[in-house]
Amino acid sequence: MSERCCTEFSRASLLRRAAAEAGSGLPAVEPGMPVPAGTGLDRRSFLARSVGLALAVYGSGSLRLAGLEQGIARAATARPILVSVFMAGGTDSLSLLFPYADPEYRRLRPRLALPDSGLAFTEDDRLRWHPSASALETLHREGKLAVAPAVGYADADQSHFTSRHYWEVGATNAGLRTGWLGRYLDRAGDPDNPLQGLSLDDELAPSLATVRVPVAALRGADQYSFGSRNVYGEVESRMLEALATLGAGGGGGADPAPDGARAIAAQAEQLRRQLQPFRVKGPGGNRFGSPVPYPAHRSPFPQRLAGLAAMIAAGLPLHCVSLNAYGMYDTHSEQPGALASGLTVTSESLLAFQRDLEARGVADRVVTLVWSEFGRRARENGSNGTDHGAAGIALLLGTRVRGQLLGEFPGLGAGLDREGNLRATVDFRSLYSSLLEQWLGADAGAVIPGASGFPRVQLLR
Repeated sequence: MSERCCTEFSRASLLRRAAAEAGSGLPAVEPGMPVPAGTGLDRRSFLARSVGLALAVYGSGSLRLAGLEQGIARAATARPILVSVFMAGGTDSLSLLFPYADPEYRRLRPRLALPDSGLAFTEDDRLRWHPSASALETLHREGKLAVAPAVGYADADQSHFTSRHYWEVGATNAGLRTGWLGRYLDRAGDPDNPLQGLSLDDELAPSLATVRVPVAALRGADQYSFGSRNVYGEVESRMLEALATLGAGGGGGADPAPDGARAIAAQAEQLRRQLQPFRVKGPGGNRFGSPVPYPAHRSPFPQRLAGLAAMIAAGLPLHCVSLNAYGMYDTHSEQPGALASGLTVTSESLLAFQRDLEARGVADRVVTLVWSEFGRRARENGSNGTDHGAAGIALLLGTRVRGQLLGEFPGLGAGLDREGNLRATVDFRSLYSSLLEQWLGADAGAVIPGASGFPRVQLLR
């Protein structure tokens, strides 16, 4: 689907990946373009490089051997977990939840306007769910999905890079270098638990970028390996035993280097033991003991969610988790097929994840936020697609969520700005501040700049 995205989206993606691979250097940054949060963080990989991928830990210089196991044990208590799911490219909110009964809808979208899907949005008779998002309609009907149909910020920037940066840092400030969840973890996190901020995309999620505490990146629960190239069998077992012994050794010597090596080895061994069960296939190829089926798809997104549910149920010390949804939502051309494909896999995976958490008895610990950097323009373009807009959609799901409308849908008449874009009725910083206070029990004013100026929305039951 990459051919459907705009050049700016492709360039921004390359820049972000370079920033996420800390220490690899950045390509040229255009004037006015913000530097991604987390750029320059130290990175360590707990792995003698092998065919498998390492768990990368960012900001790990503060890990202390003496407090490592105690930190993990403290963090493993039943803390609330926030999962952030990003729909890359600026998803078309006016198709995901489309204004079927708005008189302007078919005038603005003579080709893209959808027929009545029959999936009515119970709180606004004008709206219908996209036929590929029936799983989201199910969750909303059950009262487990809250919807902000027009979320964003005033004077929206229509650059993928800049607008996404604003959402990641929790402020319309191009100069911020820490993520909004990273600043929360710097205040409430633990210096010895990198899993407290976990990016499930094998690269640092900028929203998790911290200053004081470590966070981690992992491709998936079953993708963590610890080994060395061409070392296997009995030799590998002896190597792992030796590293475990190194990690258990005492510290406090005059030379800090051995203590650092011991800390890395101890953490590596701990994580290897915790994640090892997920590398063994069970009946039917189920690595995670998932009690519900996930979509069978080439994308890693469904299995990353399945692994995440298993990690939560296993008691791993997770607190804030970030991953990317399936799909590329920058639909400038031939939108119908690309959008339907992305929405089907994403929505059905989210429903399976919720059902999995419920079946495992841990659903009350998890709230999932789904967001995109902006919405699309109300009027279709000449390529059977839509261009960058302003306000978009955000979803919040979980058994603790008050599954209702957040803000309002402003309509396609007076609800559009002078450029023909949807106006925001909920500021994304209102959403963040409410999540921090109501779900994470934090002082939003210490995390979100100017938090006192944004009204709160009731998110939880």
